[in-house]
Amino acid sequence: MIPVRTGQSNGRASACETCPRACGVERSTGAFGYCRSGSGLEIASICLHRGEEPAISGERGICNVFFSHCNLQCMYCQNEQISRNDSPARSMSLEDAVRTVSRLLDEGAPSIGFVSPSHMIPQMRSIVEALRETGRRPVVVFNTNAYDRPETIASIEDLVDVYLPDFKYMDHSLALELSGAWDYPEVARAALREMHRQKGSSLALRDDGTAGSGLIILHLILPGQTENSKAVLRAIAEELSPSLHISLMSQYYPSTAVAWHPWLGRSITRAEYDEVLDELERLGFSRGWVQELESEKTYRPDFTKPHPFE
Repeated sequence: MIPVRTGQSNGRASACETCPRACGVERSTGAFGYCRSGSGLEIASICLHRGEEPAISGERGICNVFFSHCNLQCMYCQNEQISRNDSPARSMSLEDAVRTVSRLLDEGAPSIGFVSPSHMIPQMRSIVEALRETGRRPVVVFNTNAYDRPETIASIEDLVDVYLPDFKYMDHSLALELSGAWDYPEVARAALREMHRQKGSSLALRDDGTAGSGLIILHLILPGQTENSKAVLRAIAEELSPSLHISLMSQYYPSTAVAWHPWLGRSITRAEYDEVLDELERLGFSRGWVQELESEKTYRPDFTKPHPFE
């Protein structure tokens, strides 16, 4: 059996400080912290996904590993079926995970993406190292909510080729209200600075047009929160670079958990969308992707199915 390396971000079994929650529990003993995750591989789905940014999915798709649970508990989570920390988590052996990933890579997927990996850094490292031992070296994409310790990001510089963070908030009160993380703006900016230090502002593209190395920052526009979105874009332009690739997403849709909410209970409007787009252009961003407003009808995975995107 291939062992899963557990513990802190350096892989040693000890009190968990992998993410900014720094719960300090020893997960290998069965203790649970904020994410209520153990020390094994808790994976909700491994599948081929063609719905990421064009430079990530390409024509062949990416092999995405969706971890269960999350170190943020956003009220409006678009993947709430698997990300709620009070939901059951399915354990998988490292052998089974590597076997499934290897099959998708051998069938043509050039990259592997880890989705919601902030609380599963040692497990991610175990998968990547096991793949490398078989001679496979796919492009590794780190698809995160950006609530990450910069020390943790520094520790995976040898593993990650492309960072794909979602920069959610510059508003402390909004971050607390919706995701239980008052310090999100400072934490995310520090993590993004470390990602930018590693990768710079340009994407290195391969022959097939997909990214082999780099940083792409995502931002999901929330209904009623255009000022937050504009502040996020300003922070990227002023503190990092307007030359970065940005993926501005309009795909928000109200989950059942927030159907009652006075503003989360609806989709974004054309006026809100155009206001954020105007700020994107004013700041000089010219690299990246902007979703069509109608995208909220398209990106709705169902993780009760064998393939959540089909």
